[in-house]
Amino acid sequence: MRSIAFFLLCLFIISCGAENDEYDTIIRNGMIYDGNGGEAYKGDIGIKNDTLAFIGDLSKASAKNEVDAKGNAVAPGFINMLSWATESLIQDGRSQSDIRQGVTLEVMGEGWSMGPLNETLKKQQQESQGDIKYKIEWNTLGEYLHFLEKKGISCNVASFIGATTVRMNVIGEDNRDPTPAEMDSMKLLVKQAMEEGAMGVGTSLIYPPAFFAKTNELVELCKEASKYGGSYISHMRSEGNKLHEAVEELITIAREANIHAEMYHLKAAGKDNWPKMDSVIRRIERARAEGLDITADMYTYIAGGTGLTATMPPTLQDGGFGKLRERLQDPAIRRQTIKEMNSKTDKWENFFYAVGTPENILVVGFKQDSLKKYTGKSLAAVAKLRGASPEETAMDLVIQDSTRVECIYFLMDENNIKKQVAIPWVSFGSDEGSYTSEGVFLKSNAHPRAYGNVARVLGKYSRDEKLIPLQEAIRKLSNLPAKNLKIQNRGELKVGNYADIVIFDPAKIKDNATFEKPHQYAEGMIHVFVNGAQVLKDGEHTGAKSGRFVKGPGYRAP
Repeated sequence: MRSIAFFLLCLFIISCGAENDEYDTIIRNGMIYDGNGGEAYKGDIGIKNDTLAFIGDLSKASAKNEVDAKGNAVAPGFINMLSWATESLIQDGRSQSDIRQGVTLEVMGEGWSMGPLNETLKKQQQESQGDIKYKIEWNTLGEYLHFLEKKGISCNVASFIGATTVRMNVIGEDNRDPTPAEMDSMKLLVKQAMEEGAMGVGTSLIYPPAFFAKTNELVELCKEASKYGGSYISHMRSEGNKLHEAVEELITIAREANIHAEMYHLKAAGKDNWPKMDSVIRRIERARAEGLDITADMYTYIAGGTGLTATMPPTLQDGGFGKLRERLQDPAIRRQTIKEMNSKTDKWENFFYAVGTPENILVVGFKQDSLKKYTGKSLAAVAKLRGASPEETAMDLVIQDSTRVECIYFLMDENNIKKQVAIPWVSFGSDEGSYTSEGVFLKSNAHPRAYGNVARVLGKYSRDEKLIPLQEAIRKLSNLPAKNLKIQNRGELKVGNYADIVIFDPAKIKDNATFEKPHQYAEGMIHVFVNGAQVLKDGEHTGAKSGRFVKGPGYRAP
């Protein structure tokens, strides 16, 4: 009897403490989705400093900041598993296009990462800058992420170390294997990045010089990351004609390196390859049943985005972009390139052939002001304006802009998108920057996924098409990626976790960005908190920059 009385007394004390404590913020009357996929429940949340301090009934408690959620959804902050906000956050740390969808963590590092950088890479990076100009004030990946945090950003940031960046540091851009000594140097760079807080190793294997790396090279790098509990994440060697073989390579790396592996932007690209999606899903699920930790992420659009150079054989870039530009001015090489652009092949990922027609390629980003007049037009339309073939136009634009020229390619099938959205082990990544719809960002057309990737999950696919219930959509946007990356104290509404919290109206959340007019914010997101600070209030950005560098499982404090 005495023990029961003592237990009840403790409960009373805890209850009173919760009610009488002074919070920085109380979120009242919300429908709480904790991120685990269970049914929502009505309750209040207390935030103290950067921490979620209490969940329950706070009707008798007070706070400096009171937010009435009015029955709207209250969820953990969302995680963008494939972010290219590497430069956009330097330009504008508010991360508006993603914050206004509830994204509180940007995960970078698809093959290329912003460190480590040697002097040669720094020079190349500086010279290749387009509309966004910045000084490179860091050397390592960890220093870059600390640079963002110190500069001031509204979102949290994390990054993989790019295998391409590692290779370029040690080998350059040549098509050859590393020597044993070079392999040791590459592994040392991975080790350093993991101890600085990298999430693991990221690859983008359709692009040179990553295209030149063989499987055993990637296994060795991933073994190093695995020692620290890191992951391997990959834009696979093929998403089209050799999709099955590319999946097998990822499975091989996962098995031999004993590492969690994730496929970037799961897709079957090119109409001939659309029927492969079912067998790819079955193969991944079989590997998972065998005990391999394999997951995937995706964007919610039928078009991808990459350079115009993806229409040309990667071998042309042996030695770097400068060599490509030089070769494209050789008449004999141009004739051969045109022939290869129009040929079905399993030797490389031929985007020119895969889209079916140059009408399905939109040119959206140029460095040279003289070419910006073509922004948003199809390659076919630009070719007509210039009085040349689409193939010649593609080569000439790359030469004249001295960049890979950003493009959008219509490659995927909507039915496959719907299948993928419903898969329990698939999370979401925009594969884009995070922008503000003003200023320098308007000089190029973004892919609409920059402004709508998350909103489409919650609105179009969950609410409107009912492919997954809201609680499952929230789990796949928060807790699933956090667990995959072994991120501690985020991705779930739980006492003691960091207060990354979003509040939105499930009936109103929707994307507005289109391919024709991409710079349009999503709507329906009402409030967003990052590390306890309110960065979005009543749908408007507060200017708060409370984002932090989120470190991976191998982090070692200096």
